[in-house]
Order: sequence, then C-alpha cells, then structure tokens
Amino acid sequence: MKHTNNYNFSTSASREDTNAEKYALREKLFGTNDVLPVWVADMDIDTPDFVLDAVKKRLEHPIIGYEEVPKSAFLSQIEWMKREHGVEFTFEDMLYSHSVVASMNAAIEAFSEKGDKIIVQTPVYPPFFHSVIEHERELLKNPLKLKEDGTYTFDIEDLRSKIDEKTKLLLLCSPHNPVGRVWRREELEQILEVCLKHNIVVFSDEIHSDLVYAPNVHIPFASLSYEARDITITAIGVGKVFNMAGFAISSVAIPNKILRDKFLKIYNRIHFAQGNVLSHVAFEAAYKEGKVWLEELKIHLYKNFSMLDELCKKFPHFIKITPIEGTYLAWLDCRGMELGDRDLRDFFVHKAGLGLSAGISFGREGSGFMRLNFAISSIKMLEVIKKLDEALLLKCRK
Repeated sequence: MKHTNNYNFSTSASREDTNAEKYALREKLFGTNDVLPVWVADMDIDTPDFVLDAVKKRLEHPIIGYEEVPKSAFLSQIEWMKREHGVEFTFEDMLYSHSVVASMNAAIEAFSEKGDKIIVQTPVYPPFFHSVIEHERELLKNPLKLKEDGTYTFDIEDLRSKIDEKTKLLLLCSPHNPVGRVWRREELEQILEVCLKHNIVVFSDEIHSDLVYAPNVHIPFASLSYEARDITITAIGVGKVFNMAGFAISSVAIPNKILRDKFLKIYNRIHFAQGNVLSHVAFEAAYKEGKVWLEELKIHLYKNFSMLDELCKKFPHFIKITPIEGTYLAWLDCRGMELGDRDLRDFFVHKAGLGLSAGISFGREGSGFMRLNFAISSIKMLEVIKKLDEALLLKCRK
C-alpha cells in the first residue's frame, strides 16, 4: 500500500474541554482525571474534512427539520459494500439505525422470545451479552478458542454441543472486538452450516469491516451463499471507520423480506425514525469520498500498533500482544503480570497513567487481559508508549 501523504495523522484536535465520553467519564471510571484515556472505541483523530465540509454546506440551508434518509445515501453505502467487500444489497434491504447496539436489541426482540437462547462468542463487546440478559433471553456462551500462538478461532464442537430447539439467534462480531480477528471464509462457513441446520438467524455486527489490514480480507456473512443471505441481519456503518460516532447513524441490511418484516414490527414500534439531516449528508460524503483517507488511516493505525508490539516484545514475561488483523483495538495478554483484574486495572491507571478497558468486562474469558484503543495521533501514541514503558520498567526493578 503506497502512502500518498495527503493526510496528516501526527496530531489531532484536543478533546479535553469537550463532552467527549472517553474524557468526561475519566473520574467516574478510573477515579482520576489524570489519565490518558485509550478505552472507548472512537478515535482521537480528526473526523475527515470532506465529511465536515458536507455538513457545513448543508447548514447553508436555514431549515433543519424532519428529513428522510436520502436514497443517494443508501446507494453510496451499497456501492461501497459491493466494491470493497463483494456483497450486494438493494435499496429495499436497507434500514436506518442510530447504532449497531440499537439494531442488535431490535433483532433480539424480533427473532426470539423470552426464555429463548441466544449465542454469544466471548470475549466480546459487552452489549452483546448485556442485551441478551436485559431482554430476558438465555445467554448461550460459545467462548472463542485461544490457540497457543495467541490467536483465537471459533469452537465449533462446543457450539454444536450446546444448541437445542430453543436456540434462535447468533450474535456474530465480524471483525471481532476485542480480539482483532478477521474471520476466514472457512471459519464463517462452519458457523453457517450450524445455523442453517438449526434454523438460527445470524445478527452480524460488521461495523469494523473497513478497518482490516492486508493481507486479511473481510468476508461479509451475507456474502457466503444465498442461504447465508437469507438468514443474516447485517449491521454496518461509518461511525468507527471515519470517526463519526457522534452523528449517530448506521444501517441494517436485511435481504430476506420475511425477516425484514419481522424486524420492522419491532423497529416501527420503537420508532427508530430517520435520524437527523446532518448525519445523512455526513454518511453519504464518507462513502463517496472516503477511500483515500481510509487507506492512509490504516497505514497510520498499523504503525501505531507496531509501536505497541515492539514495546510488548521488550517485556514478554509481562505482556503479550494478540496478533491483529482488524479494528484499532489491541488485546493485551497481561496474565504474565500475575495480578488480579482489579490490580491489573490499577496498574495501568496509577502506574502508567492510562485508562484502558478491562478485559474482564468482555466476559470471564477476558480475565487477565486489557484492551487498548490505538486510534490516536502519532504524538499521543508516543506518549502512550512512554508511559507504559516507564511503568513496566519500574515493575521489572521490583
């Protein structure tokens, strides 16, 4: 991948005096504001200029009222998904959603009843299992298998052994947050085989699908086959990729009309509506103009990851970094530090001055791990490395 140097990710705007969640919640989460936050999954990187320019242009019109998502916005996303990921959706397949988590909750309501079982593959983004429990469904945990090389894969035999007639839905995280896997076709086909055999609907969270590092390739679950397309609810969007989470816009693609109508009953009951007009134009601009920016962003992100990787190699007895294939979230195996989860968190907060996500929050299988968001400027990444390096050196001397 050739770097054209059109975009500069060395610095970014300060968020200290804004209501940015990762800064505003420091005292509540870490007990101090004196911590560099690298937890919640948005970027400390400026939202691209072409997105902001589109919003400024729309603001030239003095009325900001109710508006429908323009067809052109969905068509730009459909074209992107076809070109970048080889999956074809139609305009009729697409629904607006303000977030993937909202879409997931609607899917749980639409495709299961109270007491039904829903498959969650831990360690995973916490709303996956929280949503199941809050809807009074039974959590069917199919933990990922941690291999000797530090990578993860599906445990298909465990999955097959746990499924019964009350299993209705599988919540798939693809690419996977927090372990950074980009699932191979053969892995996804094993999941598909099980779900087809047992009439299980798949909710596929593919919000990180564009944050994949070569030679890895994202395979949309719906693209596996016609049968896969018929059982898949795909959640996609621009929030993670272009640092646009504050626009609160994503989409849901449901090609099967029977499933779409079931989903719409819940969707309309909740009244998702159509979002706001500024998010519409931002969404469309990202898909129409974002290719070059994204390619350069991924080069920057991988450099940040490589810096972290090099640091961890200095302290292999303390931290092993999980090989990354996608996302901007590093999954750190800190079990060598021989600390309980609370003490591990305290080490990062009080010794390193860093606010990470505790691995235990992603499920019991995350015990002894920490998640670090490396989607930050080069200058801020150097600060993270320096803080962590000093803390680990100090621990070595003890």
